[in-house]
Amino acid sequence: MAHGHAHHHHHHHDSVSRKLTIATAANVLVVVAEIAIGLYAGSLALIGDALHNLTDAAALIIALVAVRLEQRKPTSSKTFGYQRAGILAAFVNAGLLVAFTFFIFRESWERLQSPRTVDTVLMLVMAAIALIVNAATAISIHHESREDVNLRGAFIHMVGDAVSSAGIIVAAILIRLTGSPRWDAGISILIGVMILASSYGVLRESLNLLLDGTPSGIDPNAVTEALGRIDGIQGVHHLHIWALGPSSPALSCHLMVGDVPVKTTAGLVEEINTMLAREYRIVHTTIQFEYTECAADDPYCVPFKRTSQK
Repeated sequence: MAHGHAHHHHHHHDSVSRKLTIATAANVLVVVAEIAIGLYAGSLALIGDALHNLTDAAALIIALVAVRLEQRKPTSSKTFGYQRAGILAAFVNAGLLVAFTFFIFRESWERLQSPRTVDTVLMLVMAAIALIVNAATAISIHHESREDVNLRGAFIHMVGDAVSSAGIIVAAILIRLTGSPRWDAGISILIGVMILASSYGVLRESLNLLLDGTPSGIDPNAVTEALGRIDGIQGVHHLHIWALGPSSPALSCHLMVGDVPVKTTAGLVEEINTMLAREYRIVHTTIQFEYTECAADDPYCVPFKRTSQK
């Protein structure tokens, strides 16, 4: 049985940790300011955005803890380490966001029925500050979020906050132009719909990974075909692809190589792992060679018509 491993670079984790720490501190300050000014100005949109930012602060803290946990070395009881902490963090973050959205809908409906006077100047100033903080935070972790579902959850939180802050600015302007405070609640509902839509993808992907589903962007059939193009592999079965962590796909499979000497498979392992890392970002593999061919009655074995020839 052959194994392939790759390790995250500590400087990457340190950089992400610094960014998340700064982002968390900035978010907490925005939350305190928005709640205070939101209550004083009578703006549901500001209070809602403050609560949204509060869940984001929690999201960033969870993401930060997850990044730290992922660096912990495996133990005898946690042989894969704590890499899945990031996936769990993403799931919790998205769940909090969905729950928060329904709170906004309920409060907005009540405000539409009974409009309240809003201080638009304070709304504009606070929303502008929140927009700058959230946009800067989102930009700072955008690159890392592309390949990490945990950070992608935090990134979507930040983008959602930035857009909702922009929405509050629009609401404040519309209230000043029309004199109707209902724009405050109306914009809050639109913000809630946007948040719900954006969090769905992260919730679905994180749940999929928690259930050992194949990570998005990797097609098991394509991986099987790619393995079949390597000389010496005559069939594959028991192919499984899952995620050890937010950006650590793993693979295990049985490969049929026919009646060949065991020593000939050493070079084959290296070729397989190189291909999987290059084409599918799969860097942790467990490969078992079977020195036979696919059985005709094995529904899980995919035979390849081509045999080894060089």
